[in-house]
Amino acid sequence: MDRLELARLVGGSVAALEHRDSVDYAFDPQRVSSAATLAVMEPTGRPVLVEAAQPTDFMAALAGAVASGDEVFLCDANWGEAERAQLNGLLQSEIINRKSEISEGWLMIPTGGTGGRLRFARHDEDTIAAAVRGFARHFGITRVNAAGALPLHHVSGLMAWMRCALTSGEYRPLGWKQLEAGEMSVLPAKPDGWFFSLVPTQLERLLRRPATVEWLRGFRTILLGGGPAWPDLLKKAADAQLPLSLSYGMTETAAMVTALQPHEFLLGRRDSGAALPHAAVEILPDGTVRVGGYSVFHGYWPERRPERWHDTDDLGRLDEARHLHILGRRDEVIITGGEKVNPLEVEAVLLATGEFDDVAVVGVPHPEWGSEVVAVHPADRAPDMAVVEKAFAGLAAFKRPKRLVALPDWPRGEAGKLNRGALAELAACRVQRGG
Repeated sequence: MDRLELARLVGGSVAALEHRDSVDYAFDPQRVSSAATLAVMEPTGRPVLVEAAQPTDFMAALAGAVASGDEVFLCDANWGEAERAQLNGLLQSEIINRKSEISEGWLMIPTGGTGGRLRFARHDEDTIAAAVRGFARHFGITRVNAAGALPLHHVSGLMAWMRCALTSGEYRPLGWKQLEAGEMSVLPAKPDGWFFSLVPTQLERLLRRPATVEWLRGFRTILLGGGPAWPDLLKKAADAQLPLSLSYGMTETAAMVTALQPHEFLLGRRDSGAALPHAAVEILPDGTVRVGGYSVFHGYWPERRPERWHDTDDLGRLDEARHLHILGRRDEVIITGGEKVNPLEVEAVLLATGEFDDVAVVGVPHPEWGSEVVAVHPADRAPDMAVVEKAFAGLAAFKRPKRLVALPDWPRGEAGKLNRGALAELAACRVQRGG
């Protein structure tokens, strides 16, 4: 596939929205780019920024941007001043690549931001197409139909659409607020069924309504990513017989590189599944997850990298079936009194008590131990401490949280991903105030 073919496929996918019967969004065919029919234009050497709050506006803008021939930057229309300043700084501090260098890694997908350092991972028609081919082969289909409630500037939302566009399937953008309120769209029957991508916090909210649970059962596969899901949430999903696929991937790999099949989930597996055909997963001697394959990015803009392997910040292991188990992040390991604490291990113990709807274990500065293990939970529910203390008995003393901190508002990105660094700062402030 070349950029011209991608432009035509993306433009054609946008044009198809004109003909669908949907109440989710009004569609103006005048917004559709000519990318479905025209050749890729001569690049100008200037970056094209794609940002729109409404999905169909974003899709139309991206269709035109692909046909522009220039470097394309996907942006969040809701970015604040901090993210805008970082974006402007990136574009002004570096010379935009010359026209002759735009052929590879021209699609910039944001990663970070919302309290972290904003970066753009370089992708193009080759990395996107490789990820789509691997996805289709893994799930044994030739045409992908998907409903999307994740933002399109985010890799998970973008790839849900790209899988449809590149396989001549149908993509339906859905409004998250409407879904959360119980307003479900009626999706027409398809021979290959429908896929739906969610993050754990979204799934938890949708499971609160019986009618929404019934609607979720109608999907061929519900892809769950964007962060670890807690045991109680997965139990509820299994009890509801939802066709869940736990997956692992990131912006740098054009979304998922491993995925659990729904029938494996319903049989009791709770790992991130096996590698998709286009990808390879290895565990380095220190436990770091390494990912390789044709969907691996070309580097963080403005740099380029020739390697097709990416060493992640995640720790994991491969079992006898070569299914991936994520054990946490290297940069989130808490060092307290010289001992290492994996937050996910402690969180699993706390969530298993049933006393927490959500919980996050973080390290806050301590003058004697270096870091103090603290468990943060939502402020709208007080746990039974007798139950919690009993659960602590199963943990080594240095792993047990020294404090439980109740916080009403948790810092999350638009896709629902928890910003642990920002949460740790909030917890530290509360601890300092004696909360």
